[in-house]
Amino acid sequence: MSKIGKINISIPEKVKAVLSGNVLNIEGPLGKKSLNIDLEMFKVDIVEGKTISIKPNKINENSKRLWGMNRSLINNAVIGSSKGYEKTLELVGVGYRAALKGKQLNLQLGYSHDINFDIPEGIKITVEKQTILKITGFDKQQVGTVASKIKTFRKIEPYKGKGVREQGQYVLKKEGKKK
Repeated sequence: MSKIGKINISIPEKVKAVLSGNVLNIEGPLGKKSLNIDLEMFKVDIVEGKTISIKPNKINENSKRLWGMNRSLINNAVIGSSKGYEKTLELVGVGYRAALKGKQLNLQLGYSHDINFDIPEGIKITVEKQTILKITGFDKQQVGTVASKIKTFRKIEPYKGKGVREQGQYVLKKEGKKK
Protein backbone atom coordinates (compact mmCIF):
# COMPACT_ATOMS: atom_id res chain seq x y z
CA MET A 1 0.00 0.00 0.00
CA SER A 2 1.13 3.52 -0.76
CA LYS A 3 1.30 5.73 2.33
CA ILE A 4 1.02 8.93 0.30
CA GLY A 5 -1.55 7.60 -2.16
CA LYS A 6 -4.08 6.69 0.56
CA ILE A 7 -4.38 10.30 1.80
CA ASN A 8 -7.36 12.22 0.39
CA ILE A 9 -6.74 15.64 -1.17
CA SER A 10 -8.91 18.45 0.22
CA ILE A 11 -9.98 21.07 -2.29
CA PRO A 12 -10.10 24.75 -1.16
CA GLU A 13 -13.29 26.75 -1.78
CA LYS A 14 -11.97 28.77 -4.74
CA VAL A 15 -10.66 25.71 -6.64
CA LYS A 16 -12.79 23.60 -9.01
CA ALA A 17 -11.83 20.07 -10.07
CA VAL A 18 -13.61 18.36 -12.98
CA LEU A 19 -12.87 14.92 -14.43
CA SER A 20 -13.73 14.73 -18.14
CA GLY A 21 -12.68 11.50 -19.80
CA ASN A 22 -9.17 10.72 -18.59
CA VAL A 23 -8.24 14.40 -18.08
CA LEU A 24 -8.53 16.01 -14.65
CA ASN A 25 -8.96 19.80 -14.97
CA ILE A 26 -8.10 21.83 -11.89
CA GLU A 27 -8.95 25.54 -12.01
CA GLY A 28 -8.31 28.17 -9.36
CA PRO A 29 -7.70 31.89 -8.94
CA LEU A 30 -4.00 31.66 -9.93
CA GLY A 31 -4.32 29.39 -12.96
CA LYS A 32 -5.55 26.12 -14.35
CA LYS A 33 -3.83 22.81 -14.93
CA SER A 34 -4.83 19.68 -16.81
CA LEU A 35 -3.54 16.27 -15.75
CA ASN A 36 -3.81 13.06 -17.77
CA ILE A 37 -4.72 10.12 -15.55
CA ASP A 38 -4.70 6.48 -16.62
CA LEU A 39 -8.25 5.42 -15.73
CA GLU A 40 -7.53 1.79 -16.59
CA MET A 41 -5.06 1.70 -13.69
CA PHE A 42 -6.63 4.20 -11.24
CA LYS A 43 -10.09 5.22 -10.06
CA VAL A 44 -10.49 8.94 -9.25
CA ASP A 45 -13.39 10.10 -7.05
CA ILE A 46 -14.35 13.75 -6.55
CA VAL A 47 -16.67 13.93 -3.51
CA GLU A 48 -19.00 16.99 -3.60
CA GLY A 49 -16.17 19.22 -4.87
CA LYS A 50 -14.49 19.02 -1.45
CA THR A 51 -12.07 16.06 -1.69
CA ILE A 52 -10.32 14.01 -4.36
CA SER A 53 -9.31 10.41 -3.75
CA ILE A 54 -7.30 8.16 -6.06
CA LYS A 55 -7.22 4.37 -5.77
CA PRO A 56 -5.72 1.68 -8.00
CA ASN A 57 -8.11 -0.78 -9.67
CA LYS A 58 -5.76 -3.67 -8.89
CA ILE A 59 -2.70 -3.52 -6.67
CA ASN A 60 0.57 -4.68 -8.24
CA GLU A 61 4.17 -3.42 -8.23
CA ASN A 62 3.61 -0.95 -11.08
CA SER A 63 0.40 0.55 -9.66
CA LYS A 64 1.99 0.91 -6.19
CA ARG A 65 4.80 2.97 -7.70
CA LEU A 66 2.53 5.26 -9.68
CA TRP A 67 -0.17 5.67 -7.02
CA GLY A 68 1.73 8.06 -4.75
CA MET A 69 3.19 9.96 -7.69
CA ASN A 70 -0.22 10.61 -9.28
CA ARG A 71 -1.65 11.69 -5.91
CA SER A 72 1.27 14.11 -5.45
CA LEU A 73 0.81 15.56 -8.95
CA ILE A 74 -2.89 16.19 -8.27
CA ASN A 75 -2.11 17.71 -4.85
CA ASN A 76 0.60 19.98 -6.35
CA ALA A 77 -1.88 21.20 -8.99
CA VAL A 78 -4.52 21.96 -6.32
CA ILE A 79 -2.04 23.84 -4.12
CA GLY A 80 -0.57 25.68 -7.12
CA SER A 81 -3.93 26.90 -8.40
CA SER A 82 -4.97 28.15 -4.93
CA LYS A 83 -1.76 29.42 -3.24
CA GLY A 84 0.96 29.14 -5.88
CA TYR A 85 4.63 28.25 -5.49
CA GLU A 86 7.61 30.46 -4.79
CA LYS A 87 11.39 30.09 -4.84
CA THR A 88 13.89 32.73 -3.73
CA LEU A 89 17.35 32.93 -5.31
CA GLU A 90 20.36 34.86 -4.01
CA LEU A 91 23.21 36.21 -6.14
CA VAL A 92 26.37 36.01 -4.03
CA GLY A 93 29.47 37.73 -5.40
CA VAL A 94 31.03 41.13 -6.00
CA GLY A 95 29.20 42.95 -8.80
CA TYR A 96 26.52 40.26 -9.22
CA ARG A 97 23.12 41.82 -9.82
CA ALA A 98 19.80 41.31 -11.55
CA ALA A 99 17.32 43.65 -13.22
CA LEU A 100 14.05 43.23 -15.06
CA LYS A 101 13.80 44.62 -18.60
CA GLY A 102 10.28 43.99 -19.88
CA LYS A 103 9.82 40.22 -20.32
CA GLN A 104 13.54 39.55 -19.81
CA LEU A 105 15.66 39.08 -16.73
CA ASN A 106 19.06 40.76 -17.10
CA LEU A 107 21.79 39.10 -15.01
CA GLN A 108 25.30 40.40 -14.43
CA LEU A 109 27.26 37.47 -13.03
CA GLY A 110 30.90 38.41 -13.48
CA TYR A 111 31.17 37.44 -17.14
CA SER A 112 32.29 39.83 -19.87
CA HIS A 113 28.66 39.96 -21.08
CA ASP A 114 25.22 40.25 -19.51
CA ILE A 115 22.90 37.25 -19.55
CA ASN A 116 19.36 37.93 -20.78
CA PHE A 117 16.89 35.26 -19.66
CA ASP A 118 13.45 35.15 -21.31
CA ILE A 119 10.77 34.71 -18.63
CA PRO A 120 8.37 31.92 -19.65
CA GLU A 121 4.60 32.35 -19.60
CA GLY A 122 2.98 31.51 -16.27
CA ILE A 123 6.06 32.57 -14.27
CA LYS A 124 6.49 35.91 -12.50
CA ILE A 125 9.95 37.04 -11.42
CA THR A 126 10.46 39.99 -9.09
CA VAL A 127 13.79 41.53 -8.13
CA GLU A 128 13.55 42.54 -4.47
CA LYS A 129 17.06 43.83 -4.07
CA GLN A 130 19.63 43.71 -6.84
CA THR A 131 20.82 40.37 -5.45
CA ILE A 132 17.54 38.66 -4.48
CA LEU A 133 15.11 37.14 -7.02
CA LYS A 134 11.64 35.80 -6.27
CA ILE A 135 10.22 33.30 -8.76
CA THR A 136 6.47 32.65 -8.41
CA GLY A 137 3.98 30.62 -10.40
CA PHE A 138 1.14 28.12 -10.14
CA ASP A 139 3.02 25.14 -11.66
CA LYS A 140 5.51 23.63 -9.19
CA GLN A 141 7.52 21.91 -11.90
CA GLN A 142 7.85 25.07 -14.01
CA VAL A 143 8.93 27.20 -11.00
CA GLY A 144 11.60 24.64 -10.12
CA THR A 145 12.80 24.39 -13.73
CA VAL A 146 13.18 28.17 -14.06
CA ALA A 147 15.03 28.39 -10.73
CA SER A 148 17.33 25.53 -11.78
CA LYS A 149 18.03 27.16 -15.16
CA ILE A 150 18.98 30.48 -13.52
CA LYS A 151 21.22 28.64 -11.04
CA THR A 152 23.16 27.03 -13.92
CA PHE A 153 24.26 30.43 -15.25
CA ARG A 154 26.76 30.71 -12.37
CA LYS A 155 27.22 27.56 -10.30
CA ILE A 156 28.34 27.91 -6.69
CA GLU A 157 32.10 28.04 -6.41
CA PRO A 158 33.40 25.87 -3.49
CA TYR A 159 36.17 28.17 -2.16
CA LYS A 160 34.39 31.50 -1.58
CA GLY A 161 30.78 30.37 -2.12
CA LYS A 162 30.15 32.80 -4.98
CA GLY A 163 27.35 32.07 -7.44
CA VAL A 164 23.57 31.77 -7.68
CA ARG A 165 21.92 29.81 -4.86
CA GLU A 166 18.54 29.24 -3.32
CA GLN A 167 17.85 31.11 -0.11
CA GLY A 168 18.93 29.02 2.84
CA GLN A 169 20.93 26.57 0.72
CA TYR A 170 23.96 25.15 2.54
CA VAL A 171 27.26 25.50 0.66
CA LEU A 172 30.12 23.20 1.61
CA LYS A 173 33.23 25.36 1.43
CA LYS A 174 36.63 23.84 0.74
CA GLU A 175 39.74 24.88 2.55
CA GLY A 176 42.25 26.77 0.42
CA LYS A 177 45.96 26.09 -0.04
CA LYS A 178 48.19 26.13 3.02
CA LYS A 179 51.85 27.07 3.23
